Amino acid sequence: MEAKYKNKSVEIWEISKTNEQPDWVKQAFKENYLSWYDDRLKILLTGINPTAKRNIKLGIMNGILSVGQGFGGTYAMGDIGDFLDITNGRVISKKYFKKHYYIKIDDE
Repeated sequence: MEAKYKNKSVEIWEISKTNEQPDWVKQAFKENYLSWYDDRLKILLTGINPTAKRNIKLGIMNGILSVGQGFGGTYAMGDIGDFLDITNGRVISKKYFKKHYYIKIDDE
């Protein structure tokens, strides 16, 4: 679904095992960029909708490894009810989402 964050359009998905999944989420599961660990979602951020700018921001350009990263890239964990902001490459809480994002209406 699309939302607005800091006056910019972003693509988000509310993490859930039961709600509708957009095509990019289905593809990410198929390519193992998303995987469930009980009720937590493991997310390979660099595999989903990667951009050089975002990868630099995440600190993984040119094979730099740090805590929280593996040989495949940077992972994040999300809980059911959190939101995956794929445009900015981050997981956000429902509380943060309600305060800083808003859902776009079709004619916006």
